[in-house]
Parts: sequence; structure tokens; C-alpha cells
Amino acid sequence: MKYIKEIALYIGLPLIFIAMMAFRNASHKTMIANIQKGNNDKGFAVVELFTSEGCWSCPPADALIAKLQQGNNNKQLYIMAFHVDYWDHQGWKDRFSQPDFTERQKQYASWLRLNNIYTPQLIVNGRTEMVGSEEGAVLGAVSAALQETGAQRLSLKAVQANRELKITYDGAVASKKARIVVALVQKNASSQVNAGENAGKQLAHVQIVRQLQQQELKEQGAVSLSLPEDFHQNGWEVIAFVQHKNTGAITQAAKLEW
Repeated sequence: MKYIKEIALYIGLPLIFIAMMAFRNASHKTMIANIQKGNNDKGFAVVELFTSEGCWSCPPADALIAKLQQGNNNKQLYIMAFHVDYWDHQGWKDRFSQPDFTERQKQYASWLRLNNIYTPQLIVNGRTEMVGSEEGAVLGAVSAALQETGAQRLSLKAVQANRELKITYDGAVASKKARIVVALVQKNASSQVNAGENAGKQLAHVQIVRQLQQQELKEQGAVSLSLPEDFHQNGWEVIAFVQHKNTGAITQAAKLEW
């Protein structure tokens, strides 16, 4: 009888683990579905992922924001992937990386009083940070942000002239302690990585920030962005948001799609 109980225990534990994983996955699918539905009477979530093609632990975080983005109908969910450049010296240069994105992550370390920066790191509304691949933590933070009291809406317009995009905004709550930040976002891309920690992998990306500009905030104003050579109106969008200079907290956001 003792041996039968031990066998039952060894058989039962894996089954319990499988059941727990299935329950967690089902719960996360429900959370994602609720996030993607949206509710215009509630808050917003600006999601910033700091990632790199040279980082072996980043693809799961990239896949997570892809889950959120795919089929998303929530106009109050703003997703951006910033490819940092400090992994570029590990054998593979990320073609989307920019030193300015690394500096932005360092600024968050100062705002949030962190000792170091890392990838994949994800930040929601400039206030809450976590490991970008920790699905439960990410979905919980995004859900909580969307349930907060809504802010006054920004409105955006864009005019393209040659290789420049002029973004005009209106409806900002003007403050000398805040900036308007505008990102040009490529919605989808992929790379065949031939060296470094992800050598041999085909990596898919979503919501890649290609250009970023910021300036002093006014109630209404304009920001100009230089367009990359591969820019075309299909598959790109502009995300703009208001961010406090001293704390990093994001108080308003809007996006413009083609």
C-alpha cells in the first residue's frame, strides 16, 4: 500500500502542475481578451518594452506584447518596443537599436530609483516596471492602468512632406513640468539573426519605435519627425503622450494610425 501511495503521488504531482498551468493560461487569455476590448470611459495604458535582438531572454517578452497587439480593439492601449543598443557588442547588431532608447531606459532607472537597467524590461504609464516576459505581472499592470480614472484626451493630426512628418497635437493639459513625447512606430517586422545569443532564430517584432522626439509641452503644438527610408503609410502609426519631467509619470496619450 505504501508503494501504491508513492506511485500515486509521483503521478499526481505532474497532473496537478499541468492543471495549474492550464488554469493560468486560460486566465491570461481572459485577461488579454478583456484588455483588448477596451472601455472608453476608463483609463489608458502606455506600455514600453525595452528589448534587443541580441538578448536571449527577450523573445518571450516580444511575443507577449505581440499577443496584446494582435486583434487589439482598445484605442486606449499604446504599445511601444524600444530596441536598446548595449547588446550590440555581444556579436549581433540589432538594426532597430538606437542609443537614444538606451538613454531613455537609463532615465527610467533614475525616475524609478532602480540600481540598473536590463532587458527585457517593461514599464506601464511611466510608473510601474517589471520583467517584460512575466506575463501575469504585465497583464495585471496593464489591466490596473486601464481601470484608472480617464484623462483628458489628446487629439493628433499628421501631414507628410517629403521625408518629414509633422504631428500637430491639441488638448494637452499644459504644464512646465511636463513634455510632449512623440514616437513613430513600425507595427511589424522580422529579422533573421545570424550571430549572438539568438543566432539561428527568426525573430518577429511588433510596435517598433523608429523615431522619438520630445519637447516642451503646450496646450497645442507641433512636433516634426524624420522618416526612415523604409517608411510607408501602411503598417505604421504615431503615438504621442504627456510625461512628467521629474517623475516619468504619463498623464495623457493618443495615437494616429493610417
